[in-house]
Amino acid sequence: MPPLRTALLQSSGVLGDVAANLKALDEAAERAAQAGSGLLVTSEMFLTGYALDLDAVPGLAETRDGDSARTVGEIARRHGVAVLYGYPERDGETVYNSAQLIGPDGARLANYRKTHLFGCFEQDAFTPGDTPVVQADLGGIRIGIMICYDVEFPENVRAHALAGTDLLLVPTAQMHPFQFVAEHLVPVRAFENQMYIAYVNRTGPEGEFEFVGLSCLASPDGTTRTRAGRGEEMVLGEVDPELLSASRENNPYLRDRRPGLYASLV
Repeated sequence: MPPLRTALLQSSGVLGDVAANLKALDEAAERAAQAGSGLLVTSEMFLTGYALDLDAVPGLAETRDGDSARTVGEIARRHGVAVLYGYPERDGETVYNSAQLIGPDGARLANYRKTHLFGCFEQDAFTPGDTPVVQADLGGIRIGIMICYDVEFPENVRAHALAGTDLLLVPTAQMHPFQFVAEHLVPVRAFENQMYIAYVNRTGPEGEFEFVGLSCLASPDGTTRTRAGRGEEMVLGEVDPELLSASRENNPYLRDRRPGLYASLV
């Protein structure tokens, strides 16, 4: 199975302007496809921006099969690249902080609702999701999805490891002064759970927040395959099934677990 070239779009887009952000996504998908990528991953709340006024969130929220989902499907199909994008999802009167994976044929493959909400803004604006492991298959690679704060809970990522996730996509809005998460925690999560993790951040000032960039593709062998800086950019990295298989063979963490000792965790 050939490696999956993955494009990480580190961008904050335009706050509150869905049309502008969809245009930027279209342009990024074109660049990613021209670079040979099969997957483009964006940041948390990419479609709308993150630092929204609380009363603006319901009006910007869309259903998982709404207008923006259809537009992203057209973008993915036109460029032949799968797309993972973050957005506020409306389901009846409930709003979630969500991320949706669209296949290269434009089909919706998976939709994930953030399970661990960070800070007062998120807790006031959104309802937490209740499904910790959401997966889809892309070219023989099992994709999992989380959002930002979710990856900081070791039980969350281990659940994905036990479910066979090969590549965990984590759109994020990781802010100062917590850059150690991008620099250190994410690569450790990839190593201890024997998976690739694509951690894709926003960047620059937005409202009261200062996003730190530093998006990365962390590898199961403990290395970081690609790392962005602090500004707007798109970086590329390879998800190699052969490296993943060899690393899992050599690393005994999942084989040496003793679940009977961990009952107190739940």
